[in-house]
Amino acid sequence: MMDLKPAMRISSLILVVYLVVLLNLEVNAYPVPMTLLSNAAAKGAVCLDGSPPAYHFSPGFGSGANNWLVHMEGGGWCRSTAECLARRDTFRGSSTKMKQMSFSGILGNQQNSNPDFYNWNKVKVRYCDGSSFTGDVESVDPKTKLYYRGARIWQAIMDELLAKGMKNAANALLSGCSAGGLASILHCDKFRGLLPGSANVKCFSDAGYFINAKDVSGADHIQGFFGQVVATHGSAKNLPSSCTSKFSPTLCFFPQYVVPEMSTPLFVLNAAYDSWQIKNILTPTSANSDWNECKLDIKKCSTSQLAALQGYRSEFLSVLPGRRSSTGMFIISCYAHCQSGSKATWSGNGSPAIGDSSIGKAVGDWFYGRRVVQLIDCQYPCNKSCANTIDE
Repeated sequence: MMDLKPAMRISSLILVVYLVVLLNLEVNAYPVPMTLLSNAAAKGAVCLDGSPPAYHFSPGFGSGANNWLVHMEGGGWCRSTAECLARRDTFRGSSTKMKQMSFSGILGNQQNSNPDFYNWNKVKVRYCDGSSFTGDVESVDPKTKLYYRGARIWQAIMDELLAKGMKNAANALLSGCSAGGLASILHCDKFRGLLPGSANVKCFSDAGYFINAKDVSGADHIQGFFGQVVATHGSAKNLPSSCTSKFSPTLCFFPQYVVPEMSTPLFVLNAAYDSWQIKNILTPTSANSDWNECKLDIKKCSTSQLAALQGYRSEFLSVLPGRRSSTGMFIISCYAHCQSGSKATWSGNGSPAIGDSSIGKAVGDWFYGRRVVQLIDCQYPCNKSCANTIDE
């Protein structure tokens, strides 16, 4: 009769290893209650459905008690009444649909995995306006009952945080992922202006450096899309005036036109083959359906498709900010989108790296001025650490 004990021992060992890996990924995540900013409604600062805005707050402690990290949630945009209606009754448009959230990655509270920011005051601003916190339309159509008030939400939450103690910050970092990463760029200099002149204030954009590129059919799809977002939400007056004094409001929704005019130091974390940009800027469904398999799995791209991806990388690199010493960059060759919100990609064992630097280490070194950080990875598929990237 076959002895099943060895097989059982192997199965048990595999289960233990799996659990250890799972726990390693999640040990840095901790639940943070949500705060509704009910008094914001008096200022007209409300989500798409008219509900109050929300944020999650984890108080700082020890040496970080006077430092502030404000992270803006991402989640795309809505460019028309129909698209905003589709968001209105979801957590992307209503705080009544939002749930408790856990912090990890750059928002983690463990020193071993987030040594530079673990004990800071940490805030996650929920995203429910669909305009990267730039909209401000006074009138409300009684038929749709849609409120385009993203800029008011941003200001109301900043006022709340300043009253909580951020007005006395010694160090502050405005960050965000995707649409929130774009918001961290668009609001960067305004954020700097809210804080003491003596404070060390910087901004960090994760997967928010969307570029003004044509799609594979030669159309200006993303420029048209962003133009509709700006028009629908009345965003023009809330975009950086340093940009709109030179370019159209639509172009000032693109970081490549905003960043050169910024005065506050910025760190750009982005994949050169950003999965959202490849799917929605380079190869939107309207441009070409032959890319479906390639968009889902970069390993399935044809030779000609890979050539197009390399061309996109080259265009992306060409519009990055200039090499000022105050500007930080971590441009990795993974097929990914958003990498700062999880321990697995921020600084965990086997996390994506360029050379010997993880993302977390690079951002910390840059923020505290320990070294100039301007890391640009080699072409895909050179970086083996990308195998552990989570495509969010």
